[in-house]
Amino acid sequence: MTDVLVVAELLDGQLRKNTLSAVAFAKKVAEGTGGSFDVLAIGEGTEAAASSLAPYGARAILTAEIEGGYLAEKYSPTVSELCKSRSYGVVAATASTFGKDLLPRVAARLDAGVASDIAGVSVDGGTIVYRRPMYAGNVYGYCTISTDVHVVTVRQSEFEPAEESGGYTGAEAVEVVTDGPSDRIEFVSLVAQKSERPELTDAATVVSGGRALKSAENFKSVLEPLVDAFGAAMGASRAACDAGYVPNDLQVGQTGKVVAPKLYIAVGISGAIQHLAGMKGSKVIVAVNNNKEAPIAGVADYFLVADLFKAVPELTAEVKKARAGA
Repeated sequence: MTDVLVVAELLDGQLRKNTLSAVAFAKKVAEGTGGSFDVLAIGEGTEAAASSLAPYGARAILTAEIEGGYLAEKYSPTVSELCKSRSYGVVAATASTFGKDLLPRVAARLDAGVASDIAGVSVDGGTIVYRRPMYAGNVYGYCTISTDVHVVTVRQSEFEPAEESGGYTGAEAVEVVTDGPSDRIEFVSLVAQKSERPELTDAATVVSGGRALKSAENFKSVLEPLVDAFGAAMGASRAACDAGYVPNDLQVGQTGKVVAPKLYIAVGISGAIQHLAGMKGSKVIVAVNNNKEAPIAGVADYFLVADLFKAVPELTAEVKKARAGA
Protein backbone atom coordinates (compact mmCIF):
# COMPACT_ATOMS: atom_id res chain seq x y z
CA MET A 1 0.00 0.00 0.00
CA THR A 2 1.42 3.36 -1.07
CA ASP A 3 0.00 6.74 -0.10
CA VAL A 4 0.70 9.66 -2.43
CA LEU A 5 1.06 13.37 -1.68
CA VAL A 6 0.33 15.74 -4.55
CA VAL A 7 1.80 19.25 -4.22
CA ALA A 8 -0.63 21.63 -5.92
CA GLU A 9 0.57 24.61 -7.92
CA LEU A 10 -1.04 27.97 -7.18
CA LEU A 11 -0.90 31.23 -9.11
CA ASP A 12 -2.33 34.47 -7.74
CA GLY A 13 -4.19 32.48 -5.10
CA GLN A 14 -5.85 30.20 -7.66
CA LEU A 15 -5.25 26.54 -8.43
CA ARG A 16 -3.35 25.92 -11.67
CA LYS A 17 -5.21 23.43 -13.86
CA ASN A 18 -2.00 21.52 -14.55
CA THR A 19 -2.21 20.16 -10.98
CA LEU A 20 -5.04 17.89 -12.14
CA SER A 21 -2.57 15.88 -14.22
CA ALA A 22 -0.60 15.11 -11.06
CA VAL A 23 -3.89 14.20 -9.35
CA ALA A 24 -4.65 11.76 -12.18
CA PHE A 25 -1.23 10.18 -11.66
CA ALA A 26 -1.81 9.94 -7.90
CA LYS A 27 -5.17 8.24 -8.40
CA LYS A 28 -3.60 5.61 -10.63
CA VAL A 29 -0.79 4.85 -8.19
CA ALA A 30 -3.13 4.78 -5.18
CA GLU A 31 -5.57 2.45 -6.92
CA GLY A 32 -2.78 0.16 -8.11
CA THR A 33 -1.18 -0.18 -4.68
CA GLY A 34 -4.31 -0.07 -2.49
CA GLY A 35 -3.33 3.27 -0.99
CA SER A 36 -4.83 6.77 -0.92
CA PHE A 37 -3.76 10.21 -2.06
CA ASP A 38 -3.82 13.63 -0.40
CA VAL A 39 -3.27 17.05 -1.94
CA LEU A 40 -1.27 19.88 -0.38
CA ALA A 41 -2.09 23.47 -1.34
CA ILE A 42 0.93 25.52 -0.32
CA GLY A 43 1.62 29.22 -0.71
CA GLU A 44 -0.73 32.20 -0.70
CA GLY A 45 -4.50 31.80 -1.14
CA THR A 46 -4.66 28.17 -0.10
CA GLU A 47 -8.27 28.36 1.09
CA ALA A 48 -9.57 29.12 -2.40
CA ALA A 49 -7.32 26.45 -3.89
CA ALA A 50 -8.60 23.89 -1.39
CA SER A 51 -12.16 24.60 -2.51
CA SER A 52 -11.15 24.08 -6.15
CA LEU A 53 -9.57 20.72 -5.25
CA ALA A 54 -12.66 19.52 -3.41
CA PRO A 55 -14.33 17.46 -6.16
CA TYR A 56 -11.38 15.27 -7.17
CA GLY A 57 -11.53 12.47 -4.63
CA ALA A 58 -8.56 13.13 -2.37
CA ARG A 59 -8.63 11.51 1.04
CA ALA A 60 -7.53 14.84 2.55
CA ILE A 61 -6.90 18.36 1.30
CA LEU A 62 -4.06 19.95 3.27
CA THR A 63 -3.15 23.64 3.36
CA ALA A 64 0.04 25.45 4.28
CA GLU A 65 -0.35 29.22 4.05
CA ILE A 66 3.05 30.80 3.33
CA GLU A 67 3.11 34.49 2.52
CA GLY A 68 5.76 36.54 0.80
CA GLY A 69 5.91 34.98 -2.66
CA TYR A 70 7.16 31.64 -3.94
CA LEU A 71 10.62 30.43 -3.00
CA ALA A 72 11.45 26.74 -3.21
CA GLU A 73 13.68 27.18 -0.16
CA LYS A 74 10.65 28.35 1.83
CA TYR A 75 8.30 25.60 0.63
CA SER A 76 10.55 22.53 0.64
CA PRO A 77 10.94 22.19 4.46
CA THR A 78 7.17 22.04 4.92
CA VAL A 79 6.65 19.50 2.13
CA SER A 80 9.49 17.24 3.26
CA GLU A 81 8.51 17.29 6.94
CA LEU A 82 4.89 16.56 6.04
CA CYS A 83 6.03 13.60 3.99
CA LYS A 84 8.07 12.24 6.90
CA SER A 85 5.35 12.72 9.49
CA ARG A 86 2.62 11.04 7.41
CA SER A 87 4.79 8.38 5.74
CA TYR A 88 3.91 9.10 2.13
CA GLY A 89 5.52 6.72 -0.32
CA VAL A 90 5.31 9.07 -3.30
CA VAL A 91 5.47 12.87 -3.53
CA ALA A 92 4.31 14.23 -6.88
CA ALA A 93 3.77 17.47 -8.77
CA THR A 94 3.29 18.43 -12.38
CA ALA A 95 6.53 18.87 -14.34
CA SER A 96 6.05 22.61 -14.72
CA THR A 97 8.63 25.21 -13.73
CA PHE A 98 7.16 25.03 -10.21
CA GLY A 99 7.42 21.25 -9.92
CA LYS A 100 10.88 21.08 -11.48
CA ASP A 101 12.12 23.76 -9.10
CA LEU A 102 10.55 22.57 -5.85
CA LEU A 103 10.61 18.79 -5.90
CA PRO A 104 14.37 18.24 -6.38
CA ARG A 105 14.89 20.20 -3.15
CA VAL A 106 12.26 18.04 -1.44
CA ALA A 107 14.04 14.93 -2.72
CA ALA A 108 17.37 16.15 -1.34
CA ARG A 109 15.82 16.66 2.10
CA LEU A 110 14.25 13.20 2.01
CA ASP A 111 17.30 11.48 0.47
CA ALA A 112 14.80 10.14 -2.06
CA GLY A 113 15.10 8.86 -5.61
CA VAL A 114 13.57 10.94 -8.40
CA ALA A 115 11.64 10.11 -11.58
CA SER A 116 11.31 13.37 -13.46
CA ASP A 117 9.01 14.36 -16.32
CA ILE A 118 7.37 10.95 -16.49
CA ALA A 119 4.99 10.05 -19.33
CA GLY A 120 3.35 7.01 -17.75
CA VAL A 121 3.13 4.79 -14.69
CA SER A 122 2.13 1.22 -13.93
CA VAL A 123 2.08 -1.01 -10.86
CA ASP A 124 3.52 -4.49 -11.33
CA GLY A 125 3.22 -6.79 -8.32
CA GLY A 126 3.31 -3.86 -5.95
CA THR A 127 6.31 -2.26 -7.70
CA ILE A 128 5.74 1.16 -9.24
CA VAL A 129 7.26 1.43 -12.72
CA TYR A 130 7.75 4.86 -14.29
CA ARG A 131 7.85 5.51 -18.04
CA ARG A 132 10.13 8.36 -19.14
CA PRO A 133 10.75 9.92 -22.57
CA MET A 134 14.35 10.10 -23.78
CA TYR A 135 16.08 11.45 -26.89
CA ALA A 136 13.36 14.05 -27.54
CA GLY A 137 10.63 11.46 -27.04
CA ASN A 138 11.91 9.07 -29.70
CA VAL A 139 12.70 6.43 -27.08
CA TYR A 140 10.96 5.58 -23.80
CA GLY A 141 12.71 4.10 -20.81
CA TYR A 142 11.25 2.37 -17.76
CA CYS A 143 12.62 2.79 -14.26
CA THR A 144 11.91 1.88 -10.66
CA ILE A 145 13.06 3.70 -7.52
CA SER A 146 14.67 1.80 -4.67
CA THR A 147 14.40 4.43 -1.91
CA ASP A 148 11.54 4.38 0.59
CA VAL A 149 10.10 7.62 -0.83
CA HIS A 150 9.70 8.38 -4.53
CA VAL A 151 9.71 11.97 -5.79
CA VAL A 152 7.98 12.30 -9.15
CA THR A 153 7.19 15.07 -11.62
CA VAL A 154 4.43 14.32 -14.12
CA ARG A 155 4.34 15.49 -17.73
CA GLN A 156 1.04 17.32 -18.13
CA SER A 157 0.64 16.42 -21.80
CA GLU A 158 0.72 12.67 -21.02
CA PHE A 159 -1.82 12.55 -18.17
CA GLU A 160 -5.40 13.62 -18.85
CA PRO A 161 -6.68 15.96 -16.10
CA ALA A 162 -8.43 14.12 -13.28
CA GLU A 163 -12.21 14.07 -13.42
CA GLU A 164 -14.43 15.03 -10.53
CA SER A 165 -15.25 12.11 -8.25
CA GLY A 166 -16.32 13.58 -4.90
CA GLY A 167 -15.15 12.42 -1.51
CA TYR A 168 -14.04 15.76 -0.08
CA THR A 169 -14.47 16.26 3.69
CA GLY A 170 -12.83 19.65 4.29
CA ALA A 171 -9.38 21.21 4.40
CA GLU A 172 -6.83 20.64 7.15
CA ALA A 173 -4.11 23.17 7.93
CA VAL A 174 -0.64 21.70 8.47
CA GLU A 175 2.35 23.13 10.30
CA VAL A 176 4.62 25.41 8.29
CA VAL A 177 8.30 24.52 8.81
CA THR A 178 10.80 27.37 8.51
CA ASP A 179 14.25 25.83 8.78
CA GLY A 180 16.91 25.92 6.08
CA PRO A 181 18.42 28.80 4.07
CA SER A 182 15.17 30.72 3.41
CA ASP A 183 16.18 33.49 5.83
CA ARG A 184 19.08 34.33 3.48
CA ILE A 185 16.87 34.56 0.39
CA GLU A 186 14.41 37.30 -0.41
CA PHE A 187 11.48 37.23 -2.80
CA VAL A 188 11.61 40.56 -4.63
CA SER A 189 8.84 40.43 -7.24
CA LEU A 190 7.19 38.34 -9.93
CA VAL A 191 7.17 39.78 -13.43
CA ALA A 192 4.64 37.86 -15.53
CA GLN A 193 3.13 38.52 -18.90
CA LYS A 194 -0.62 38.93 -18.68
CA SER A 195 -2.73 37.75 -21.58
CA GLU A 196 -6.42 37.33 -22.24
CA ARG A 197 -5.59 34.25 -24.27
CA PRO A 198 -5.60 30.79 -22.65
CA GLU A 199 -2.48 29.54 -20.89
CA LEU A 200 -0.31 27.73 -23.44
CA THR A 201 -0.04 24.46 -21.54
CA ASP A 202 -3.76 24.38 -20.64
CA ALA A 203 -5.32 25.43 -23.97
CA ALA A 204 -7.53 23.15 -26.04
CA THR A 205 -6.26 24.81 -29.24
CA VAL A 206 -2.74 26.10 -29.88
CA VAL A 207 -1.61 28.04 -32.95
CA SER A 208 2.17 28.27 -33.30
CA GLY A 209 4.35 30.20 -35.70
CA GLY A 210 7.87 29.63 -36.92
CA ARG A 211 10.78 31.51 -38.37
CA ALA A 212 9.06 31.57 -41.79
CA LEU A 213 6.84 34.39 -40.50
CA LYS A 214 9.99 36.51 -40.83
CA SER A 215 9.23 39.25 -38.27
CA ALA A 216 7.48 40.21 -35.06
CA GLU A 217 5.14 42.38 -37.11
CA ASN A 218 4.03 39.38 -39.17
CA PHE A 219 3.29 37.45 -35.97
CA LYS A 220 0.94 40.30 -35.04
CA SER A 221 -0.64 40.91 -38.44
CA VAL A 222 -0.76 37.37 -39.85
CA LEU A 223 -0.73 34.84 -37.01
CA GLU A 224 -2.48 36.60 -34.13
CA PRO A 225 -5.78 37.07 -36.03
CA LEU A 226 -5.89 33.28 -36.56
CA VAL A 227 -5.05 32.68 -32.89
CA ASP A 228 -7.90 34.95 -31.79
CA ALA A 229 -10.34 33.54 -34.36
CA PHE A 230 -9.90 30.13 -32.74
CA GLY A 231 -9.83 31.53 -29.19
CA ALA A 232 -6.52 29.70 -28.94
CA ALA A 233 -3.21 30.07 -27.16
CA MET A 234 -0.25 31.24 -29.19
CA GLY A 235 3.01 29.33 -29.37
CA ALA A 236 6.21 29.55 -31.37
CA SER A 237 9.23 27.56 -32.45
CA ARG A 238 12.59 28.10 -30.81
CA ALA A 239 13.90 29.74 -33.98
CA ALA A 240 11.13 32.35 -33.85
CA CYS A 241 11.82 33.04 -30.17
CA ASP A 242 15.57 33.24 -30.70
CA ALA A 243 15.00 35.70 -33.53
CA GLY A 244 13.10 37.94 -31.11
CA TYR A 245 9.77 37.71 -32.93
CA VAL A 246 7.94 36.65 -29.74
CA PRO A 247 8.85 36.20 -26.04
CA ASN A 248 10.64 33.01 -24.98
CA ASP A 249 7.75 31.92 -22.76
CA LEU A 250 5.80 31.07 -25.94
CA GLN A 251 8.36 28.48 -27.05
CA VAL A 252 6.98 24.99 -27.69
CA GLY A 253 9.50 22.16 -27.77
CA GLN A 254 12.02 20.09 -25.89
CA THR A 255 13.60 23.15 -24.28
CA GLY A 256 10.31 25.06 -24.08
CA LYS A 257 6.82 24.00 -23.11
CA VAL A 258 5.30 20.60 -23.82
CA VAL A 259 1.70 20.81 -25.02
CA ALA A 260 -0.94 18.29 -26.06
CA PRO A 261 -4.05 20.25 -27.08
CA LYS A 262 -7.02 18.87 -28.97
CA LEU A 263 -5.92 20.93 -31.99
CA TYR A 264 -2.38 22.13 -32.80
CA ILE A 265 -1.82 24.37 -35.83
CA ALA A 266 1.80 24.86 -36.93
CA VAL A 267 2.36 27.77 -39.30
CA GLY A 268 5.71 28.08 -41.02
CA ILE A 269 7.36 25.52 -38.74
CA SER A 270 9.58 22.94 -40.42
CA GLY A 271 9.36 20.48 -37.55
CA ALA A 272 12.81 20.02 -36.06
CA ILE A 273 12.97 17.06 -33.70
CA GLN A 274 13.16 19.38 -30.68
CA HIS A 275 9.89 21.09 -31.66
CA LEU A 276 8.12 17.81 -32.38
CA ALA A 277 9.06 16.60 -28.90
CA GLY A 278 6.95 19.42 -27.46
CA MET A 279 3.75 18.95 -29.48
CA LYS A 280 3.48 15.55 -31.14
CA GLY A 281 1.13 14.36 -28.41
CA SER A 282 -1.56 16.74 -29.74
CA LYS A 283 -4.80 15.04 -30.74
CA VAL A 284 -5.04 16.68 -34.19
CA ILE A 285 -2.09 18.40 -35.89
CA VAL A 286 -2.51 20.80 -38.80
CA ALA A 287 0.55 22.25 -40.56
CA VAL A 288 0.94 24.98 -43.15
CA ASN A 289 4.28 25.01 -44.94
CA ASN A 290 5.52 25.73 -48.46
CA ASN A 291 7.95 22.79 -48.32
CA LYS A 292 6.21 19.47 -48.89
CA GLU A 293 9.30 17.67 -47.53
CA ALA A 294 9.22 19.47 -44.16
CA PRO A 295 9.64 16.98 -41.27
CA ILE A 296 6.41 18.15 -39.65
CA ALA A 297 4.52 16.48 -42.49
CA GLY A 298 5.41 13.16 -40.87
CA VAL A 299 3.33 13.88 -37.76
CA ALA A 300 0.62 16.15 -39.21
CA ASP A 301 -2.91 14.86 -39.66
CA TYR A 302 -3.53 17.61 -42.21
CA PHE A 303 -0.67 19.18 -44.16
CA LEU A 304 -1.24 22.16 -46.44
CA VAL A 305 1.52 23.01 -48.90
CA ALA A 306 1.01 26.73 -49.41
CA ASP A 307 2.38 30.23 -48.93
CA LEU A 308 1.44 31.01 -45.34
CA PHE A 309 1.03 34.72 -46.10
CA LYS A 310 -1.82 33.83 -48.46
CA ALA A 311 -3.23 30.74 -46.75
CA VAL A 312 -3.39 31.98 -43.15
CA PRO A 313 -5.54 35.09 -43.83
CA GLU A 314 -7.90 32.93 -45.89
CA LEU A 315 -8.10 30.36 -43.10
CA THR A 316 -8.70 33.12 -40.56
CA ALA A 317 -11.61 34.47 -42.59
CA GLU A 318 -13.18 31.01 -42.91
CA VAL A 319 -12.80 30.30 -39.18
CA LYS A 320 -14.46 33.63 -38.31
CA LYS A 321 -17.28 32.89 -40.74
CA ALA A 322 -17.81 29.38 -39.31
CA ARG A 323 -17.80 30.60 -35.71
CA ALA A 324 -20.20 33.44 -36.52
CA GLY A 325 -22.66 30.94 -37.93
CA ALA A 326 -22.31 28.49 -35.06
